[in-house]
Amino acid sequence: MILAYCVQTQATCFKFRECYAKGLRNHPLFRPYLALAAVCFFWGTTYLGIRMSLEAFAPLPLVSIRYIVSGTLMVLFALWKGLYLPRGRELAAICLSGFFTLGIGNGALVFAEVTVPSGIAGLIITISPFWMVGMEALLPGGERLHAPTIGGMAVGLLGACLLFTPDADTPTQQLGLLGGFLLLQFGMAGWSFGSIYQRRQAGKSHPVIAGAVQQLAAGLMLAPFALLFPGHPVQWSTRGVCALLYLVFFGSIVGYSAYSYALDRLPVAIVSIYPYVNAVVAVFLGWLFYREPFGPREAAAMLVIFAGVALVKRYSRKQRSAAAHELRPDSAARHAQPGDE
Repeated sequence: MILAYCVQTQATCFKFRECYAKGLRNHPLFRPYLALAAVCFFWGTTYLGIRMSLEAFAPLPLVSIRYIVSGTLMVLFALWKGLYLPRGRELAAICLSGFFTLGIGNGALVFAEVTVPSGIAGLIITISPFWMVGMEALLPGGERLHAPTIGGMAVGLLGACLLFTPDADTPTQQLGLLGGFLLLQFGMAGWSFGSIYQRRQAGKSHPVIAGAVQQLAAGLMLAPFALLFPGHPVQWSTRGVCALLYLVFFGSIVGYSAYSYALDRLPVAIVSIYPYVNAVVAVFLGWLFYREPFGPREAAAMLVIFAGVALVKRYSRKQRSAAAHELRPDSAARHAQPGDE
């Protein structure tokens, strides 16, 4: 009797788990959240992938090869499927934004990781919203900065300053970290300008296809510089080549496609958590594979930066909501941006 009861109970539990898993897979938001989880993980691992790739390739050839390969594969897929490809002024705008966002933005990150630990680079990148709101305020027609937003930016920058407090680092290490930090600011400025420029351009291309063209354009634009300034000779290694292939497929193709899919089906406020998770993944993997330093100073800097970014995002959303209420219904519709929630 007892054995039969146990067998029956176990079968019931198994059926319940099977029905629950089936229902979860059929939920309309299951795939969007799965795509967001992929973005949080894969884009967090790219910081480690870049550091490993730099063991074999110099920065400029690395960025150029990565985006030429990923962009070519995605564009060929679009041609095979008969999808719409941008042309004319739309194509020019997408190529220009790709140069700023990927050529300058990601290129600066790769150069910075020559001297900055991959986890710290991922942590510094989380302040990119500061550049986004600042660049938006400087460009014509952009939203003005208000005191709460400026206060949030000051909090985040205070967290970044904690990374440079005196400790056991040698002056050379501190100088390399500072140089990498400044280089990352240049990259984030380029990324922000390219993103805002692209958002302001009207186009018919699907975001994934536009991203494919951006990647191919960035890779081709950097190719002449990579040939003129190749850096050190390629140090062929299995780990370096595999890391580059990982960046191509999981960082560029899978990561960007998942991001576009999630952004199309989930609120922006939910999708915007990915930089925080990326930083945590980058810091953990940097410590795990390279024993990159992460102590109380870095942990405190991470928490303060996260708090500053959260404040900036919160008050930026409030400003957009207030501006939308001040506009007439028809005017508000004209001023709405794709993806505004």
